[in-house]
Amino acid sequence: MKVNVYDLKGKATKKVELPSQFHEPLRLDLIRKGVTAARANRRQPYGPSDTAGMRHSVEQWGKGRGTARVMRLKGSRRAAQAPLAVGGRRAHPPLLATIWSKGMNRKERQKARRSAIAATSDASIVAGRGHRFPEKLTLPVVVVDEFAEITKVADALAFFESIGVSNDLDRAKSGRHERSGRGKMRGRRFRTPRSILVVTAGTQPVHNAVRNFPGVDAVPVERISVEDLAPGGDPGRLTVMTESALQEVSKWT
Repeated sequence: MKVNVYDLKGKATKKVELPSQFHEPLRLDLIRKGVTAARANRRQPYGPSDTAGMRHSVEQWGKGRGTARVMRLKGSRRAAQAPLAVGGRRAHPPLLATIWSKGMNRKERQKARRSAIAATSDASIVAGRGHRFPEKLTLPVVVVDEFAEITKVADALAFFESIGVSNDLDRAKSGRHERSGRGKMRGRRFRTPRSILVVTAGTQPVHNAVRNFPGVDAVPVERISVEDLAPGGDPGRLTVMTESALQEVSKWT
């Protein structure tokens, strides 16, 4: 399968053959297993203090008073320490010793990554994720290496507009909304839809030019993961890739 190579003005200059990694069959089970493992391995151990809910001076009244035999604050009827009491300890708190991490076989991880990047070349799968792009655009969007040298936000935006994917940036910007639930109180108040993934060979200046676009991520090809290619375990992310990065993908096992 051949795709166009676009210049900085959005014009197709030539065609290149996609490497065999883009012919990998879709394995949704492995992709989601890889994303789940990546999320699990980022979790940090957490739990309460060993003395949480136990920092009281208490006594037990014993039998014969017609009351529950729970610990009570000295000089008071108020219950303390017990799980049923306000301010008491938790009955079964999370433990620091809990192992949250998940393993994945090396060959499974490699196959999941190949399957995820192959999905970026299927227009129906990419459109199924909600991305907006012209029908004539070949996927993944392969661009000349000069794209990696862009340093200005205006130049990066002009390129996205020239190839017709600026609508996807607007979709991510308008889709930003306040999260429901407790998460909004814990440093993750807003949710933003994922938009374009920019892949280059090594860390390049264009990473700084596109990092403030809503939903846009930029990663070197040697650090790309299943989670970058299939956010949330859903494959088919709209991807812009330089020619050098495409050559590096052809070396994947």
